[in-house]
Amino acid sequence: MNTTPVPQSISTSIPSTSSSPATAASVIRLENVSKVYGSKETAVTALNSVSLTINANEFTAIMGPSGSGKSTMLHMLAGLDTVTSGEVFVEGVAVSTLDDDALTRLRRDRIGFVFQSFNLVPTLTAQANIELPLRLAGRTPDREWVKTIVDVLGLSQRLTHRPSELSGGQQQRVAVARSLASKPAVIVADEPTGNLDSTASEEVLGLLRSAVDTLGQSVIMVTHDMSAALVADRVLVMRDGQIFADLRHPSQAQLLEVAR
Repeated sequence: MNTTPVPQSISTSIPSTSSSPATAASVIRLENVSKVYGSKETAVTALNSVSLTINANEFTAIMGPSGSGKSTMLHMLAGLDTVTSGEVFVEGVAVSTLDDDALTRLRRDRIGFVFQSFNLVPTLTAQANIELPLRLAGRTPDREWVKTIVDVLGLSQRLTHRPSELSGGQQQRVAVARSLASKPAVIVADEPTGNLDSTASEEVLGLLRSAVDTLGQSVIMVTHDMSAALVADRVLVMRDGQIFADLRHPSQAQLLEVAR
């Protein structure tokens, strides 16, 4: 297990298992969502009637062993895969009601993606990589917003550099900035520290934390790393396609207990 240190500026010392305030705005909602791969004797249930509300302006981590359904749930809530039954709502919009073009626009405009592989275009500068999705969508970047992101993520001195001239941590910063540039409703991060050393991992987790605390974003992160999960406001632990535990600001001891 990766033992990435928790960034020192982030408090994870408030153990709580209480649910989110009822007044919190929801950004994503799952209602009785199931996902089955295959059929008949070969059918595998990856998600089993999961209902979940993700609150806005929070950092939510999803943990669980391989095959527990955590990545499948991330793909469902981000509109990357279709549900077998149930419904996913993004900002109140039922994803199943969208045609392919509308779903593409939803993913492009309202969901930011950060993955293990940085997916940067090697021939473009950091600035151009950050703005690329907006330009592909025919939108003019909001210069003030992009500057705010760049300043918060500490990239102002690296904007003219190409990916090969950046460290792994710096490349992931660019990927995080790119995900923020369109002012999405939510950022989904799939093992964003998986290819990074402990120092760069701590850096990226701090950036995602800052995206919530400073920029008012909502972040959903799948991770195998318990230390990474401790950075989040809320930790969902998956088992056998269902949510086994839903913890707010858990202690390491609480996570160890439910992750056995």
